[in-house]
Amino acid sequence: MNSNIRREIPADYKKVEEVTREAFWNLYCPGCNEHLIIHKMRNHSDFIPELSFVIELDEEIVGSIFYTHSKVIAEDGTEYPTITFGPVSILPQYQRKGLGRALISYSIKVAKELGYKAILIGGYPYHYHTYGFKGTKTYNITMPDGQFYKGIMALPLYEGALDNVSGSLFFSDVFETDAEELEVFDKKFPSKEKKVKKSQKEFEAASMELDE
Repeated sequence: MNSNIRREIPADYKKVEEVTREAFWNLYCPGCNEHLIIHKMRNHSDFIPELSFVIELDEEIVGSIFYTHSKVIAEDGTEYPTITFGPVSILPQYQRKGLGRALISYSIKVAKELGYKAILIGGYPYHYHTYGFKGTKTYNITMPDGQFYKGIMALPLYEGALDNVSGSLFFSDVFETDAEELEVFDKKFPSKEKKVKKSQKEFEAASMELDE
């Protein structure tokens, strides 16, 4: 099968939301909200359209990646601009075939070419250490609660990009959704059963693990 990575266009929106929903359904919670997040993201001030990509197999979209602006705010109020990727989606039947890696690697390359400073993300460390991400404790960057978490990671996009940068990391508020909003939006898609799965408890535990 032939793969291709390209920029997302408006004609892709519905298909990408469907793929995202399939990729995340029941993974981190019963149901998911990632398809709503990308739906809202495209019209949000933090959205970075030049880093919005889909990956195709034989001209069919099977995955996508999105980026938003984030920032580190120092104790003195100085703001350091950063960027964040997510959600990263690959249809379940095509996962573990290198497609997600191709999307992430390609987008990092483009982000470097566009001159961005650093990428800060949340996720499982074992997924992202291979790209060069390190826990933000390395750079003295906390979450707003003042804690360092193992699942919060940073990747400088050029040497010294995070030198003399420290403070609290703030992701875009586009990732915040409410249950009522999600329920209404989800009715636009085929009905799917919400289930409690082991992966949800694993994610909850991982997201709370401190980097001490």
